[in-house]
Amino acid sequence: QVQLVESGGGRVQPGGSLKLSCVVSGSIFSINGMSWYRQAPGYQREWVASRTSGGASNYADSVKGRFSITRDNTVNTIYLQMNNLKAEDTATYYCKIQARRVNGGKLNGYWGQGAQVTVSS
Repeated sequence: QVQLVESGGGRVQPGGSLKLSCVVSGSIFSINGMSWYRQAPGYQREWVASRTSGGASNYADSVKGRFSITRDNTVNTIYLQMNNLKAEDTATYYCKIQARRVNGGKLNGYWGQGAQVTVSS
């Protein structure tokens, strides 16, 4: 089984920083991509950031220049560094990977359980 466990959420004042972690475990042959999404109450889930296995990253316009997605292969963890946080960033954040469990197998999506981020004065 593949599991993604998130941590690092919390409450921070506007302008502050927070770093989310997503630990990936289980039998995985390869990860094709990794992403972060967020969802605020009353809103649809929104794509925030993505990173390919080759290291290329993309960001939603709303977070570009403030957020950074990284990966530490030594501990099998994906991070989302969030700087200069705004009230509009308040949401539940979810990490996601696209992965194959075997060579040539189906590419599946796997989600973390979510981490709450609250930006408030």
